[in-house]
Amino acid sequence: MRAWLVWLVGACVVVVQPAVGAEPRRPNVLVLLADDAGWGDFGVSGNLVARTPHIDGLARAGVSLNRFFVCPVCSPTRAEFLTGRWYPRTGVTGVSTGHERLDLDEATIADAFHAAGYATGCFGKWHNGSQWPYHPMGRGFDTFYGHSSGHWGEYVDPPLEREGRMERARGYIVDVCTDEAIAFIRRHATRPFFCYVPFTTPHSPWAAPAANWERFRGVEIVQPATQPEKEDADQTRCVHAMLENQDENVGRLLATLDELRLADDTIVVYFSDNGPNGDRWNGGMAGRKGTTDEGGVRSVCFLRWPRGLPRGRTVTQITGTIDLLPTLTALAGVEPVGRQPLDGRDLVPLLRGDAPDWPDRVLFSTWGGRTSARSQRYRLDATGRLFDMVADEGQTRDLATERADVRARLADAVAAWERDVHLPPRGTGADGAIDPRPIGVGYPEFPVTMLPARDGTPAGGVERSARAPNCSYFVRWTDTVGTMTWQVDVQTAGDYDVVIDYTCPPEDAGSTIELACNGRRLSGRVEPGWDPPLLTNQDTLPRTAGESRMKEFRGLHLGTLRLERGRGPLILRAVEVPGKTVMDVRRVTLTLRP
Repeated sequence: MRAWLVWLVGACVVVVQPAVGAEPRRPNVLVLLADDAGWGDFGVSGNLVARTPHIDGLARAGVSLNRFFVCPVCSPTRAEFLTGRWYPRTGVTGVSTGHERLDLDEATIADAFHAAGYATGCFGKWHNGSQWPYHPMGRGFDTFYGHSSGHWGEYVDPPLEREGRMERARGYIVDVCTDEAIAFIRRHATRPFFCYVPFTTPHSPWAAPAANWERFRGVEIVQPATQPEKEDADQTRCVHAMLENQDENVGRLLATLDELRLADDTIVVYFSDNGPNGDRWNGGMAGRKGTTDEGGVRSVCFLRWPRGLPRGRTVTQITGTIDLLPTLTALAGVEPVGRQPLDGRDLVPLLRGDAPDWPDRVLFSTWGGRTSARSQRYRLDATGRLFDMVADEGQTRDLATERADVRARLADAVAAWERDVHLPPRGTGADGAIDPRPIGVGYPEFPVTMLPARDGTPAGGVERSARAPNCSYFVRWTDTVGTMTWQVDVQTAGDYDVVIDYTCPPEDAGSTIELACNGRRLSGRVEPGWDPPLLTNQDTLPRTAGESRMKEFRGLHLGTLRLERGRGPLILRAVEVPGKTVMDVRRVTLTLRP
């Protein structure tokens, strides 16, 4: 808010000042998070193919964190952003099947801003827990629109969640989530807001809007990947088309702030959640998404706040996702909440150039039992090799013998850190079994509980539609032996409406199915048949074998199931199968009746 406003009325000048003792309005916060964009995917990083003028403009108009480090994959980075803490402390051990859930004793950045009176909204990919109270609206957000899981299978006219209810959107997924974010900003233009927009792109499936793809179809890739023999040129082109679309949506958000005269009073942050999801140009750095090397964990990070931060400043000290919570709360004058100590640092002195003696630190990157350590100058990789990151960003010359003192110091730091955060053993979470924490059902404040296939366990021949669980559905249910099981914890005894999202060829309709939990049972028939075609025309490039080919599911209202309080397995099975198959199942939804 300006300290004073001037109106010119004819030859008169009227000066209006705020009331004596009035506090200036706290800044709004707009956080923009890309999904799978690498450091090298932007024009400001030197990419000659990228078309990202609005994102690049944030760097020119604000502060760039030149050595900013995130996690190797999605949900861990989001957990660190939300909590300001190393992700192994937060209960997040994987990216699906419940392992992505943020422990309930963790307070979030949204909790802090909500407690300070901010309107809070999340629009896009959440990926830190789907059911209440892991749901974003249980973690400090007033409103949510998007998808709560990670990997999403439909980018055109996608089914998305609006505060606990699924609905089918019309348009491209990034466009429609940005529409919702803009509407939120407009609704709250007269009070401080915290708006979190975690984009879905350029994560696969490879689906870009046609206009963006046409601008990149066949374009020459003039900067090869660090390992050029592994690069898929069309995937690289599609990434740039998806990022051009994302940049257009960043431009729409920034234009909204300008239109509402909120730009000077809004902190805008942009970063990505891991390194590139493919081998493409990344400044010559080693590694990609899923690795703990420099290229797998380095991201751009830009902070723009015209009223409070310098323009065009570059911070060269190493920083990380864990620093965003203490930094944004400090900039806004908001107190963090919760009992857990923060691991991140308040970067405000660096952002404003007031920290000439900033102490050195070590940042850690871990995934799948592999941990690397990064000091201001060196990286100790997960195999014990040491690299001078000032002289050798490609990690080509091992200095472990030559600088044995540095290697020993960083190795000791890794061992101490792994003990401190109680790092789980190698192989836990990422590709393991369903997370053992049960799914809460029947919270009166959030009566709808969706149980998607990704959170259930198939057995007896039933399988997932693809290797990647997040947007999968259960298939090959052909007999009375096959089952689907969800471990639940019923919070409220009562009657629950049951709806199953299903498909079934008309000639196979009529199976009798049963849903049971702790002695309570509900049976019904699978009818009518519904066998829609696979949605093959929305992808720009062919879908990989690891990704489900999606289709339009319909809701089968099974009836009302009485549930008592307590834990137990919720099991879906067939009692009679007259045809070749029972049905394909995407989710079971339980709604507590009032």
